[in-house]
Amino acid sequence: MTQAVGTARTLYPSAARTATPTAVTQVNRRAERGGHFVIDVTAVTATPSVVPVVEAYDAASDSWYTILTGDAITATGTTVLKVYPGIAVQANASASDVLPQTWRVTMTHADTDSITYTVSANLVP
Repeated sequence: MTQAVGTARTLYPSAARTATPTAVTQVNRRAERGGHFVIDVTAVTATPSVVPVVEAYDAASDSWYTILTGDAITATGTTVLKVYPGIAVQANASASDVLPQTWRVTMTHADTDSITYTVSANLVP
């Protein structure tokens, strides 16, 4: 029996950021139903704050809507947000939902203090 294999994507490569970067629209190519979204912060200057949000696109209204909003990240370390149908819901950490065809992860900065991070998506069918 062949086991389904997930897809790994780098959404934001490692960089020091002082403002909200432009989120890149992602498209499911392999019928991924959800995944882990990993934010790895390696350096901070002063008191930065960034909030990760997993969003989905609605073509009919030409707008984005929120699937999951994480807690504000203010220090070094790793944060994992999880989206998948049927998983246990945990506020600001996981959502029992399907990842739609078109989605993105936004990283909203609260101030201009520098924070260095990567964001990756480990998608599963």
